[in-house]
Amino acid sequence: MSEKVLNARSEGVLWLAFNRPEKKNALDRESYLALIGALDEARRDAAVRAVVFSGIGADFTAGNDLGDFRDFMEKPEDFPALAFVRTLAAFEKPMVAAVAGDAVGVGATMLFHCDLVYATPQARLRMPFIDLGLVPEAGASLLVPRRFGMARASQYLLAGEAFSGEDAFRLGLVNALAEPDAVLEMAMAAAKKLAQKPPAALLAARRLMRGDPAEILARIDEEAALFAQALASPTTRERLSAFFARGR
Repeated sequence: MSEKVLNARSEGVLWLAFNRPEKKNALDRESYLALIGALDEARRDAAVRAVVFSGIGADFTAGNDLGDFRDFMEKPEDFPALAFVRTLAAFEKPMVAAVAGDAVGVGATMLFHCDLVYATPQARLRMPFIDLGLVPEAGASLLVPRRFGMARASQYLLAGEAFSGEDAFRLGLVNALAEPDAVLEMAMAAAKKLAQKPPAALLAARRLMRGDPAEILARIDEEAALFAQALASPTTRERLSAFFARGR
């Protein structure tokens, strides 16, 4: 496991923590590969009953690392972000998130794949794909309207407005709110309760609630194809260059 993603196990729960606080926990190639490997191992290990995601320090994750995103612009087929979100969509065990600070890009869209989400009231979620000349990813074009309704989905995906943890609670993405020093504890407690339930019944109920993942996986692939096309656009490259120049 990379030092950029910490992990620990407790009472049937695997905790995965984004560990680049100096970069607002931005995810680079190494981070994605570590996450994919950890989830694949958790999928095969019957002792792991649930997974918790959190960030070290003040933020959940600011999304893709800027430096690695430049590489993604050149060779999108080699970048593991797509494999990570496909892994999330196909993962069969409960996933829980503890969100504080910034949750940007994939840091926000991955939450729609989690079963339980806990956040601080002041957490700041944003999906700024359109502003960069890109399209949503991780199945967000399907999952956000389904969860929020078309009006709010347009507000947060098309207009790219930020929304708080308190907003996310009101909209039904977040299960409960807690202060920064308590949000991870709340998420871990919830995951441990899930881990104590009869596993066959829990996984079967989760499958029934979510339905066939093929629809979401197909949408992820459709988004990825359009995302790659957009990266070749002069308009998108100009916007991304300006974004890189000013930083996050």
